[in-house]
Parts: sequence; C-alpha cells; structure tokens
Amino acid sequence: MQGQKKDVIRETDAAAIRQARTLVRSARFGALAVLEPATGVPLASRVGVATDLDGTPLILISMLAAHTGALLADTRCSLLVGEPGKGDALAHPRMTLVCRAARLERGTADHARAERRYLNRNPKAKLYAGLGDFSFFRLEVERASLNGGFGKAYLFKREDLVVSGPVTEALAATEQGALDHMNADHREAIDIYARDSGAAGTGWSLTGFDADGMDLTRGDEVRRVFFPEPLASAQHLRPTLVAMAKAGRATDAA
Repeated sequence: MQGQKKDVIRETDAAAIRQARTLVRSARFGALAVLEPATGVPLASRVGVATDLDGTPLILISMLAAHTGALLADTRCSLLVGEPGKGDALAHPRMTLVCRAARLERGTADHARAERRYLNRNPKAKLYAGLGDFSFFRLEVERASLNGGFGKAYLFKREDLVVSGPVTEALAATEQGALDHMNADHREAIDIYARDSGAAGTGWSLTGFDADGMDLTRGDEVRRVFFPEPLASAQHLRPTLVAMAKAGRATDAA
C-alpha cells in the first residue's frame, strides 16, 4: 500500500538467533538500566557480565550500589551488550535484553553454579566476590532486540536466547571437571577451536560449556564457538570435542 510505513524489523531466522546468542555469551560487560526507586527515573550503570549454562546473563553487584537497591525495589531492568570496534560505534552489533532480576541466595546450588561460571569468565572478581555486600543476580530474559548494523533489526523471544532442558541440567554437574581437564591437558585442541572460529594466536583457555557450544578467553579477548550440532546429551560433549579437534587438524594439514 502506498504510504504504508515499512517494517524495519526483519524476520528472526537461525543466523540472527546465533548472532544474538553470540553477543550475550561473549559479553564481558554491559550497560544495566534500572528504575530509581524514589523518582522512577531510568538509571544506567556498567556491570561485569557472564552467562549461566542456559544463556541467562549473570551479574555480581554490591549492595552499596544504587542499581542494586533499585533492582531489589523493582526487578524490571534491561541489559545492553555488544562492544563497539573501530569507526562508527553505531555500525557495530548490539542487543538490549529486557529482564527481571533474581537475587541468588548464598548456600544454594544456583548461587554456587553462578559464582563458578562468573569467576571462570571474570577471574579478577575473586578479589571481591566473597565479600558480604556483593550478590549474584540472574537477569531472567523476557525478550530482546538486536541491532546488527544498518537495516538489520530483529526481535527475540526468551526461548530464542535461553536454552533449558535435561542436557543443560546434566552439564551443570560435569562442566567444571571437563573445563579443568581440557585446560590442563588439551591446550593445543583449544587453540584449534579458537582458530576455527577466526581467532588468531595461541594460549586460549576454556571458560564454559553449554548445550550449544563453548566460550574461550585469552586475556581480554573472548570467543564464542558453536558445536556443529547442539549436544543431544551431556555424554556427547567429549566425542564432539574430539571430532572438532580432529577436523581442525585435518584442515591445518591440507
């Protein structure tokens, strides 16, 4: 129809979902927006970020911070992730996740898992993670919007970003042992995974596994590597890693 406003939102396809999951899984920090209790005015702060096994963002914040009090008063919040690179900052992908914040109680299994995964990603946070005034929060995703650059806007539902189910729960029990084993005995394979994702150099470490893939770091660099297929069970992790390393070595030898 002439004069009808063009829909700027693209259809959410598999490539867009992968880009969105990559943005949140590879985020080292984000801009957290909350509502100031006394005024209702939006308040934004930078926070360190990691993800739980299901892809839910995790943050560690002090009870002395204004944004923490705001979350305890009103759990509604949003998190902006996506790092600008060279040139126009608005040309680089970024995503806003609309969430509800849930504080994790110390001594619970959810808290222990969140602490483990957060510190794997952000080891310097060990300096203050144990202090009594710091708390872990899960930012339970309700929906999200991605701006992937000019003319590349997408909307997502929770299930597009959060991967739950039996595989995720089973991996929670075995993940750290697998990470420790790979980082101690298979550094060459980890560098292959990084190289196949487009990363350069050696010295990469694994910080997390999930049903979709794995997260790698080297200093301040972060890489998201997806498995060829999502894991059908936690027992499929080892053969998947072996096959990926074998394929990478074959490519290098070709």
